[in-house]
Amino acid sequence: MATGIQRRTVLTAGVVSTLFAAAGCATGGVRKAGPALSSAASGQIKGTVSVWSWDVAAKALKRLAPAFEQRHPGVRVDVVDIGYDNAYDKITVGLKSGKGLPDVLTVEGGRLPGYIGVFPGGLYDVTALAARYRTSFAQAAWKYVTDEKGKVFALPWDSGPCALFYRTDMLKDAGVDPASIRTWDDYVAAGERIKARTGKKLLVMDPEEDSVFPMLLQQQGQHYMKNGLIAVNDQQGVRAATLLKTLAGKGLIQFEKGWDGLVAATKAGKVATTPYAVWWSGTLTDEMKELKGRFGVVPLPAFDAGGVRTSNDGGSALAVSGQTKNAAAAWAFVEFMLADTANQVSMLRTEGLFPAYLPALKDPYVTAPQEYYGGQPVFKTFADLESSVPPVEDTKDMPKARDIVNGTISGIVLHGEDPKRALDSAAKQIAAATGRRIAG
Repeated sequence: MATGIQRRTVLTAGVVSTLFAAAGCATGGVRKAGPALSSAASGQIKGTVSVWSWDVAAKALKRLAPAFEQRHPGVRVDVVDIGYDNAYDKITVGLKSGKGLPDVLTVEGGRLPGYIGVFPGGLYDVTALAARYRTSFAQAAWKYVTDEKGKVFALPWDSGPCALFYRTDMLKDAGVDPASIRTWDDYVAAGERIKARTGKKLLVMDPEEDSVFPMLLQQQGQHYMKNGLIAVNDQQGVRAATLLKTLAGKGLIQFEKGWDGLVAATKAGKVATTPYAVWWSGTLTDEMKELKGRFGVVPLPAFDAGGVRTSNDGGSALAVSGQTKNAAAAWAFVEFMLADTANQVSMLRTEGLFPAYLPALKDPYVTAPQEYYGGQPVFKTFADLESSVPPVEDTKDMPKARDIVNGTISGIVLHGEDPKRALDSAAKQIAAATGRRIAG
């Protein structure tokens, strides 16, 4: 989720991994094929719709809920902010036990494949009603809400297309034209020049819970798995890890722990750039008002000239819980919130949630100049990149893989470990933990 998920100290991947492992081994819980919602039930809009969400996402749903109630007299929406720190253990426990969940769940896109895979009856199959929206949402976001058979279990909400935020003053002082940073080699060279002339480092990185490596992988069209096989140690993985080792070796990375470290270092002017998702803009405008006019945005550098210049970090979806007794109204609420240009633009304006719904990206607000960025139409930059974000494969084993990869990347950037050997070891660990084969 845009601003609401990445801006907080989050539940560790290890906790979620443990919960998924326990769920996978359990004999109880939901194991039957999930219920499906068809068009025949779509007219039965009545009763109460209960929703779990958190932070600004919950605020957005609460703010727009009265409009849904007005459209459907007699219907009441109850949005509960369950807090991000406890969200996934609550959802996982509810799915495992088969009870206690609301009608509608907020779930990050990257978490959905795990829930779909481990709990096949946990979410409603909404394929019959959602299929018509397939081309209306960014395809990278659509990938998260579908299973390997193409069945749809949610609608995408916000997304996190990535670009390169930069300090206009620092690049100017270093004599670096941001438009000249077209490849990651250009980026490294610019970083060396910036450090030599200004003393500033290039980017912030958390060595314990890194988000840069998966961003670099997705830019190359994959994640930790490919066609069901472990691919973290293939050419793309090694190339991404080697870039991070190079940046670290040249002293261009400012190591900070967690979200607070990233925000503090950026606010203090310790780094000249931040390769990050569109929702980072909300943090800049909300928490660094005094830096107005000092930031710009260009597409991510490519690995090769003319290559893909974006990726994705974050994003979420709304799903109808398999435990609901009011599925038709729950789906109507999801559809009202997410497949509607006015509502999506309203959530971008007010809560900073960048739409995965493509029609909303044509709205004048998205294409307008942004005063904070000196008149640059920053949202248009991200909107133009949205459709080129490569869709990638996530699986139910992602939490286990994430734990292992985080430790591996830490060893590479902090201790100079060889990327190929380290990732080969990580692949073997993932294979032992998941029973999956290694690609190649």
